[in-house]
Amino acid sequence: MLNSLDLPGRPEDTRIVVAMSGGVDSSVVAGLLAKEGYNVVGMTLQLYDHGEAIHRKGACCAGQDIHDARRVAETLGIPHYVLDYEAKFREQVINPFMESYIAGETPIPCVTCNQTVKFADLLTMAKELGAAALATGHYICSRLVDEKSGRRALYRPLDDRRDQSYFLFATTQDQLDYLRFPLGGLPKSRTRELAHELGLSVAEKSDSQDICFVPQGRYADVIAKLQPEGVTSGLIQHIDGRILGEHDGIINFTVGQRRGIGVATGEPIYVVHVDSKSSRVIVGPREALDTRRLHLRNVNWLGDGSLSELPKSGMEISVKVRSTRPPVKALLYCIESDTTNHIHVDLVEGESGIAPGQACVFYENDTHDTRILGGGFIARTEREPDAEYKLRTLLSQVVPVSA
Repeated sequence: MLNSLDLPGRPEDTRIVVAMSGGVDSSVVAGLLAKEGYNVVGMTLQLYDHGEAIHRKGACCAGQDIHDARRVAETLGIPHYVLDYEAKFREQVINPFMESYIAGETPIPCVTCNQTVKFADLLTMAKELGAAALATGHYICSRLVDEKSGRRALYRPLDDRRDQSYFLFATTQDQLDYLRFPLGGLPKSRTRELAHELGLSVAEKSDSQDICFVPQGRYADVIAKLQPEGVTSGLIQHIDGRILGEHDGIINFTVGQRRGIGVATGEPIYVVHVDSKSSRVIVGPREALDTRRLHLRNVNWLGDGSLSELPKSGMEISVKVRSTRPPVKALLYCIESDTTNHIHVDLVEGESGIAPGQACVFYENDTHDTRILGGGFIARTEREPDAEYKLRTLLSQVVPVSA
């Protein structure tokens, strides 16, 4: 007979490691499991120099968060450990983030952090401690779909406003089978109520908003500080070929950006493409952002069967291309070749402002509790035919040396 976490045995005979960030969500998870009788061990990761972060509100993994996690563990009477993963975090998250951004992409470091440090290194540590599972405070549902094999599947959570599926699509099947997400069936309001009922000091603590190493969301400041050699100036060019001005570095621009471009044309213009090879920022009207096809890399498949078994006419799914956008209808294709499979997605209605480096997450449909089928990172986009032709023509031309 399985217990409440779909694990064999009694809770009191089952060790669970809880990833404790110091926030209300993971603290409640630790409290609920401890109250149920599980042998709970709390672990907090020190990911970024908390000497710099301790006075900053709205960022995770800072010094205050470590202190808060320790206080919660003391309240619950559970052991608590802090693991120094700063070097791993720098190598596996910050450095790839900087390389991607300098290459003109819009990376999502929180996905990489979950994919590597949290769900790889921490998961390995939990297994070494003899834990039957690693539990986190993410808002997503995990359900057992095959009791014999222990295979689990991911589903969107009850609270749409807290849906974190966009950041967890890269979770592998092996990781998913070991992970547990106890808050997936709760609204955030109930989580806070539970924090009060459990007597936790973090019950009214505000949620983290910033990426822990990007204060106030200023990506360019981080790049300029940590890798200044990646900041190179270049031209701002209209998609119709006109040279409009110069810029101080492509790291200051992202696809879809309208404000702060630094040139005026008498009409609204948006960043359409960031060309790292020539340090060129290409701008144009809003319609030049309309995207129909997404070419993906590093695809993680959590659906049934394999991607190579997809119908040649494409598989009807829904996708998210931004964490704040709802899933939209799309067709998923897997084109086989002699060396590899090429995965791309066709958007039924099209979307705007999609940049390479962002994620495209697959859902079974667009309902609020649908299954997550995986996803991939956007390697390249294709716009409406006219805009795509103009952009490809422009990128094939020799770049002027100055305006």
